[in-house]
Amino acid sequence: MKDITLKQIADTLGISITTVSKALKNYPDVSPKTKNAVLELAKNLQYTPNSFAVNLRTKESKTIGLIIPEVVHHFFSNVINGIIEEAEKSGYLVIILQSNESLELEKKQVELLINKRVDGIIMSLSNESNDDEHIKEIIKREIPFVLFDKISKFINCSKVIIDDQKAAYNAVEHLISKGCKKIAHIRGPVNPQNAIDRFLGYKKALEKHNIPFDYKLVYTCKNVTFEEGKEFAKQIVNNHPDIDGIFVITDLVAVGVLAFFNEQNIIVPNQIKVIGFSNWFMSQVISPKLSTVDQPSYEMGVQSFNLLLEEINQKKESLDFIPKTIELGTSIIERESTSEK
Repeated sequence: MKDITLKQIADTLGISITTVSKALKNYPDVSPKTKNAVLELAKNLQYTPNSFAVNLRTKESKTIGLIIPEVVHHFFSNVINGIIEEAEKSGYLVIILQSNESLELEKKQVELLINKRVDGIIMSLSNESNDDEHIKEIIKREIPFVLFDKISKFINCSKVIIDDQKAAYNAVEHLISKGCKKIAHIRGPVNPQNAIDRFLGYKKALEKHNIPFDYKLVYTCKNVTFEEGKEFAKQIVNNHPDIDGIFVITDLVAVGVLAFFNEQNIIVPNQIKVIGFSNWFMSQVISPKLSTVDQPSYEMGVQSFNLLLEEINQKKESLDFIPKTIELGTSIIERESTSEK
């Protein structure tokens, strides 16, 4: 069944295409009788506007692109919810793409969104992102663009972030305040800025409290998984049995650490204390419950869309837009993995 056109409605009623268009848009210079006839026929014929034609006229697609490393991750699912709910309020649809932490896939997805002529792009970089050329292409084409969470300091665009270094510092200081004197760090891959900053926060907290830094106590995740948490916990117990605290890059990995300790009957927090990062829902389900850094993921999504919308609207009015950075606060959530009964 072919789509119904304005011309077909106009021919059926014996009026001009312009009059049909005006009636559908509720223009005041169309008589109520004609307007009702147009609306009734459009309803009976199941007429829907040609969105492609509308987009050509308005130069808007009313869609935005969102590229994230993982959909299943609790943090990113909350960000998605924040973005979608804000986008719906302003009449935007969100195309969600998952890079699977792959730079090559990320590049293809950026190209796809550019070709789809989305009104803007929101993105959290993959762990492999060490080449900014595809990102620079977005900026070059003047497509409104916002980075969040995993960002590049070398890209001049709006960003929504937390102070990862400060949050990590506070997490390690929390372990120290609980009596930890030899603290390991399970960090993220070497590329993402947030993994770098959390590692630097770990080092600074040790230095501030006169605890010697030892590279042998730093374990680097490749894929940031539950399984890596279990494996690194095993290595820590075998190679450094005197470690009494672990700061972990994210809760998913930290849950793996706790799972291994539970299997080996290593008592947390009495023998070793563990703190994670992001406040994943599983943090409250595992036993012992995981202490963590609360990262405002939903709010990050809300702020990311609102920043993008601000840039879209300013560029629509041909106004210069100066990129902004919004920094959201974090807090320590103390649970059983660092608090002895």
